[in-house]
Amino acid sequence: MASSALMLTAAIVTALAAAAGCFLARGTTAVPAAAWAVVAAIALAGDAAARAAGWVTEPSAAAATRLVVAALAVCPAASLLGAKRPQHGVWQFIVATLAGVLMLPAVSAVLVRPGSMPDVHMLERGLLGVLVVVGWLNFAATAHGPAATAVAGGQLALLWPVLSGGFDPAGVAGWLDPAGGIAVAGGAVLAVGQSLRRATLPSPSGRGAVAAIDPAFIGLRETLGAAWTLRIAERFNAVAVSRGWPCRLGFAGLDLTDGAAGGPWERDAVRCCRSILRRFVTSAWLERQGGMRLAPPAGPREG
Repeated sequence: MASSALMLTAAIVTALAAAAGCFLARGTTAVPAAAWAVVAAIALAGDAAARAAGWVTEPSAAAATRLVVAALAVCPAASLLGAKRPQHGVWQFIVATLAGVLMLPAVSAVLVRPGSMPDVHMLERGLLGVLVVVGWLNFAATAHGPAATAVAGGQLALLWPVLSGGFDPAGVAGWLDPAGGIAVAGGAVLAVGQSLRRATLPSPSGRGAVAAIDPAFIGLRETLGAAWTLRIAERFNAVAVSRGWPCRLGFAGLDLTDGAAGGPWERDAVRCCRSILRRFVTSAWLERQGGMRLAPPAGPREG
């Protein structure tokens, strides 16, 4: 069908964009989330290809494959919730377990009750919807907000047969599936484009703690989203208060009190922020963001 072919194309575009996201996020703990996005897009492509080829004709089989797609679609958002070293690697086993549990009704329907519809509990449907919303909220206030909105809207469209409990994928595939696939693909491409544009920006110039901290902090905000960014700011501000530094770290970057620029506290503040960020990124990633180093003080003018 034309709708299935269109959704297949959108899924392939999404998978390619997610793979590009893996490369752009290299050096951060967001790479597993991007890898989960690739897996989810491949599952969606497989679902669309099976429909286009006529391999999935029974409503029960269509419902089972869509539930698998739904379970994998929420894995990137779940993966980001545990994106802190050193537990970020083990966290992926928890994400995989979550996906397996969400798929159980489909597995049960295929292996135990062939030909029957998956029996998805209302709590599972609610959890799927909540995870989609959580993924959107994590990036809604960042520069990736429009892309996150498109992806979340597309996911809700693709997951609607599961979320509604009606499980009639064939009945909505004529328009809802292609619309959802195009929205997800468009959001993924937009996010990659924004990341590429940011990667090509010139290295930050200027002196002081603001110039040293802001590029890396904001870069991590655009990579991991608001949840971990606010947690990092909270940790930094707790140290700043205890040591009497005239600065606070907010969602938009480092904020200094009036006349506080310069001083021996800046080096300690940069070192503290770098130490916190290293729980999420590598030294190589920090170098690409400017290195988080204070510029040397200006020497005396000659003449």
